[in-house]
Order: sequence, then C-alpha cells, then structure tokens
Amino acid sequence: MEINASMVKELRDKTGAGMMDCKKALSATEGDMVKAIDWLREKGIAKAELKSARIAAEGLCSIVITGNKALFFELNCETDFVARNEKFTSLVEKVGNIIATGNVKCADCALNLVHEGKTVNQLLLETVANIGEKISLRNVFIVEKNDDQIFGAYKHMGGKIVSLAVMNGGDAETAKDIAMHVCANKPKYLDQAAISQEEIAHERNVLTAEALNENATAIKPKPEAIIVKMVEGRLMKNFKEVCLVDQPFVKNPDISVAEYVKSKGASIAAFNRMAVGEGIAKREDNFAEEVMSQVNK
Repeated sequence: MEINASMVKELRDKTGAGMMDCKKALSATEGDMVKAIDWLREKGIAKAELKSARIAAEGLCSIVITGNKALFFELNCETDFVARNEKFTSLVEKVGNIIATGNVKCADCALNLVHEGKTVNQLLLETVANIGEKISLRNVFIVEKNDDQIFGAYKHMGGKIVSLAVMNGGDAETAKDIAMHVCANKPKYLDQAAISQEEIAHERNVLTAEALNENATAIKPKPEAIIVKMVEGRLMKNFKEVCLVDQPFVKNPDISVAEYVKSKGASIAAFNRMAVGEGIAKREDNFAEEVMSQVNK
C-alpha cells in the first residue's frame, strides 16, 4: 500500500512521533492507523513522544573539539537527578561524538544523523522510554578556528556551563584560563568595538533620563555639561563590565583580561559560552500545594 503524506501527518498528529517514524510504522502495518499507533507504542516511540509537553530545562552542555572545529550542544532532561545519571552522561558523550563526525550545524540536522543503523532521534527516544523523562537536543553549533589559533575549553560542574576561547598566540593554558574567565563572568562582548551603535544610543538615552531624574530632585542640581560627562562616565563603566577584555581577570582581579593575555603574548579572537536551560521557561512547582491537591482528591 502506498503511504502518502496525509497519512503520515495524521499519525504524527495523533502520536506526536517524528515523520520518519510515522512513515515506518504505516509501512510496517500496511497503512492501518490503529496498528501503526500500537507499532509506535511497542517501539517506545509514542510513549516517549507523548512526554513532549513536559519542560526539559535541566541536562548538560558539552564541547567536542576535533581539529579546527569545536562543537557546542545542549542535551536537556527534566530533572537534575537524571542529568547526573550515568545513562544520561553516557548519552551526552555518544551524541556529541556522532554530531562531531557528522559535520552538521543545527539540532534538526543532528537528530537525523545515523549511527549504527539508528538516528540520533531514535537514540534519544530509546533513552526517554528507559528513564521516563523527556530528552531534547538544542543549541547545536560549530565554532571554527585557523591553523595558527588556539582553542581553550572549560566545563563547570560537568557541563552545567561550558565555554570556549579562541586565541591568537599564547598557549593552551592561557586559552583555558580565558575560557574559565568567560564561564565565571559571563561577558556579552569581546570589546567595546563589538557593541552596536543602536545599543550604545539606547543605553545613553536610559542613563540620561536616569541622571536628569536624579538632578531634578537634587538639593544642588548639576549644570547640563556635568550631566553629559556623568552620563558618558556611567556608559563607559557599564560597557566595561560586560566587555571581556575590560573585565578584571578572574585569577588576578588586579589586572584586566586584556592585560593578562598581553603578558602572554596573545590576544582573544572570539569566545562562546553556553549554560543549561538558558532561554527555557522553567516550570515552578509548589510542592506543598501539590501534596495537598493529592490529599484532597
């Protein structure tokens, strides 16, 4: 029997399973929708996909470096307990190695990579069926460097935060120091030249309004020229706090990051940082209310 797109879509809508899995199920059951649903359930796929409404905001991030490429990715689960489970940490390592050799640059592409006859998505679904929590892959991207540049990577708490520094000159230890600093201090920009003119103008307007409001209630209001200088001073201070090269170096706060790398005969070409669950709206449960709701049933 020919399996058409509308049949695949119908099964996907009913089970939440992936398109390829739905097509396989329909082919295996000769287009019987009910049997196809059972087929997916038997494989553990439908059971896993039905967890898709849950929030997976825990997990681990990882970096896999191969030559001049550094792969970043995040594998999420629902609880920190599972994130520390050996099965999950082994899955993170396995998935990282598959993606690194697959040379893909997005999560959707990575899920379709095949390893030993199974896609990455199938590996995740099998683990979901085994541990009982939703697992999702996101934030897959690759950072590349030149032959004469150096990578420095750092992992915090096994992968709760990971960071990477790309260095011109210096050595591996210096590069790792900068990656550690990025992990700890969360800079937004490499330097002030990396800040857009739009953001500078926006911040200046906010600080100007703030200064004018302060001046309006001051016992001795300041002249306009002083207000302008004060705003520029605050602007520079704020930007120095978020620019990597201007931040006090984490291992020696008496010097800046720029001064540290200069002392090592190096400069920073780029940096990246990833933290578990960033940008995911986490569910906040009230345990006491949950218990009482069960008691009152």
